[in-house]
Amino acid sequence: MMTPPALLRQARTSAGLTQAGLARRLGTTQSAIAQLEHAHANPTVDRLEAALRATGHRLELTLVAHQPSVDETLLARNLRMTPAERLAAFETAHRELEELKKLATDAR
Repeated sequence: MMTPPALLRQARTSAGLTQAGLARRLGTTQSAIAQLEHAHANPTVDRLEAALRATGHRLELTLVAHQPSVDETLLARNLRMTPAERLAAFETAHRELEELKKLATDAR
């Protein structure tokens, strides 16, 4: 997923516009466009849509189901543990991993 600044920069450059050229189309300054394209910029949807329209593009927003990249049930279970329980679980996992590494080395 692209950030709003990256999306605007891509739309502007694909339209063959400089920051100053886009600024003229929007009736603003080049520095205002530079601020919109700054990595930490967080423009409103309306402002981003207006800037994209000025490049000949439009903004489309869609709703998609969240697909977690981690096992959220495992995270929730671990968060219910006390710090001492988490440490004990880590120590057990570490010990088991060391045993697996030894078995793998011995099997060679």
